[in-house]
Amino acid sequence: MQLLERKTLTHIRRGLPAIGGWDGLLALVALVVILALLIGWPGGLLDKADRAAYAVCHRIGDRSYFVAGRQLPLCARCSGTYLGALAGLVVLAARGHGRARDLPGRRYLLALGLFFLAWGFDGANSYLTFFPGLPHLYEPHNLLRLITGTLEGLAISALLLPVFNLTLWSAAGLAEGADARQPSIAGWPDLAWLLVGGALVVAIVSSEWDPLLYPLALVSGLMIVGLVGAINGMLLMVLRRASAAQRWPQAVAPLLGGVALAMIELTAIGLLRAELTVRLGLPF
Repeated sequence: MQLLERKTLTHIRRGLPAIGGWDGLLALVALVVILALLIGWPGGLLDKADRAAYAVCHRIGDRSYFVAGRQLPLCARCSGTYLGALAGLVVLAARGHGRARDLPGRRYLLALGLFFLAWGFDGANSYLTFFPGLPHLYEPHNLLRLITGTLEGLAISALLLPVFNLTLWSAAGLAEGADARQPSIAGWPDLAWLLVGGALVVAIVSSEWDPLLYPLALVSGLMIVGLVGAINGMLLMVLRRASAAQRWPQAVAPLLGGVALAMIELTAIGLLRAELTVRLGLPF
């Protein structure tokens, strides 16, 4: 009986996040920072989403979608990038690759490279129109910006997921995932489903349906903080590699720390951009 109780307690402890030591302190400080910045950012939820987007996107009106008469937090291209990344992660998880630790094979990397190329080519062509009289290959359009941004977001999800898993999880944690030894894209059906997810993003955003204002705006803002926070969280995990996570509760502290750092970074970049805009008279 005592042996059974000890095993049960051990199992419970392993499933709980660390609440003491450096992990506990990091989680507590991160939560305080997150709440302070959320409260400190002025305005309502839509304004807070706009403020997060202001740090990473030019937010030019005629290059953005409007829903219910309000500009979305991100421009058309950036909306595609961040929402496309979310769609890609959801699709890959649904396809059973949530803990994949290997990059896609060469043929799929080539396809993802073409996604990035389309994004860069359309972005360069669009950028040329900032300068009157400068030649450009075709007239830019928000739908093209949205499509190429979404393709980039899908590519980011397929590349970021295995890097995230390798950084976050210990060998034991990866071993618990049945899909751990698979690449994030294991076959053409995976790539096809990614494109289906991307097509759904394009259809939803370009519809400019009024009830989608809050979902699109809030998800966009959360994805900005989430992606930057994930990168920060990976850096924190690298610094404490000896205690890499085996289960999600053990990853709470570094991920919360990553999100807190992301909000600090986005706030600082936004303030710096606002200052430079005023001092240099930038158009956006």
